[in-house]
Amino acid sequence: MASRLQSENWTEDTICPICLDFFKDPVILDCGHNFCRPCIILCWEKKLNSCPECKAAFQERNLKVNRALANLAEKARQLKLSPKAEESKLHCEEHQDELKLFCETDKKLICYTCRDSREHKSHNFLPIKEAVEICKNQLISSLDSLSLKKSAVLETEQKQKWKISEVREQSGSLQTHITSEFSKMRQILTEKEQRLLRDLREEEERILEPMEKNLREIQENLNSIEEKRLKLRKQMEQKDELIFLKEEASRKRRINEERQTLTVKGGALSIIKFNGLLQYRTWKEMIHFIKPAPASLLLNPNTANPWLILSKDLASVRLGDKQQSLPDTPDRFDQCACVLGSEGFSSGKHYWQVHVGEKTQWRLGVARGSINRKGPIDHRPETGFWILWLKPGRGYVACTSPNETRLTQRMKAPIIGVFLDYERGQVSFYNADNMTHLHTFTQTFTGKLFPIFYPGLNIDGTNSAPLRICGVRRQ
Repeated sequence: MASRLQSENWTEDTICPICLDFFKDPVILDCGHNFCRPCIILCWEKKLNSCPECKAAFQERNLKVNRALANLAEKARQLKLSPKAEESKLHCEEHQDELKLFCETDKKLICYTCRDSREHKSHNFLPIKEAVEICKNQLISSLDSLSLKKSAVLETEQKQKWKISEVREQSGSLQTHITSEFSKMRQILTEKEQRLLRDLREEEERILEPMEKNLREIQENLNSIEEKRLKLRKQMEQKDELIFLKEEASRKRRINEERQTLTVKGGALSIIKFNGLLQYRTWKEMIHFIKPAPASLLLNPNTANPWLILSKDLASVRLGDKQQSLPDTPDRFDQCACVLGSEGFSSGKHYWQVHVGEKTQWRLGVARGSINRKGPIDHRPETGFWILWLKPGRGYVACTSPNETRLTQRMKAPIIGVFLDYERGQVSFYNADNMTHLHTFTQTFTGKLFPIFYPGLNIDGTNSAPLRICGVRRQ
């Protein structure tokens, strides 16, 4: 038994991984694996030069004869330790004849008696060696297919790892950004707190200084009165009448000379400054430190469509009842009823808010300065527009390409916030009441971008209200 096991152990090294038989003319590849020369050549005829075992690829077919392995395989063959020995002993369970054929129809090994039986009538048969060759070719094809699938899965795995790494990197960057932004706000609040406490201390000192000085004078006067009381008691005890009268006259002269008036001095702290609506006043002051704070944009009348009416302060726009007689300059929109902001942005972060109220339709966003302003306009990113549209009957719609994107936000916002981050290539829209995010466009920007305003049509008379920019004016 031990001798048989030892034979099986060393004969395993003499078997070709492709044909599963003893090596015939064994060759060794550059990667160190061995194969029969005919087997590897047949394998390479069907795919690139690579090792069937480790998948290592080779530019050239460098096949080195492995004579030691050839000798070892020959010894195993002479000892009749063929790995197919057991297979050659397989017999048909029904007829006890040796299995010599392969039935292609039933996909099973059969003997000659089975072939002639009614069960296998009109079936296709192959010699076992030929069937093995066909199966090996099919396995090689399957291996090729699995190799391709493995490569595709490995590529997908790499992409997934990259995406995970990207999300983690973005998360780390955003954590740093959030920490930095809140640190700035805490610093502003801390500085405001320290400034108020310093002002309170200074006002306290200013008010208390004269009061404490007056208190010291009052206390000194109390000490003087106590001394005088003691002197009077001592004077009352004087037995000599002449001396008593002399001291009394001297005392009255001193009283006339030292007579003074002492009063209570007081003041009050500015309670309103340090208490009344303290949080609200601090919040209002913080708007001057927020970057970017809601900007007070102005509209550019030279770009306004003739049907639009702009306010005198150039902060609001509405659709008029008739077309105005205005010069048709290259900057002016002639068919699309919209207007641009007067200031363009080619860098930085910018935020503005637009009061839309109960309007039934409007369009807001940014547009490239080089956009076409004549004739019908397609408000898509490809043409230089990044637009949020309140569409009648459909709610909020982002003008994306190739199709519009309907947003899930149902509640209409009275104020819309527009945030442009030029370097990050983002235009974001918010419900400015609670800063709920509505949509973000992502694009690599070039050239100046201008705020754009479209108050919408007023077909049913319910959309006559203007769009008004409601930024914060810094003092």
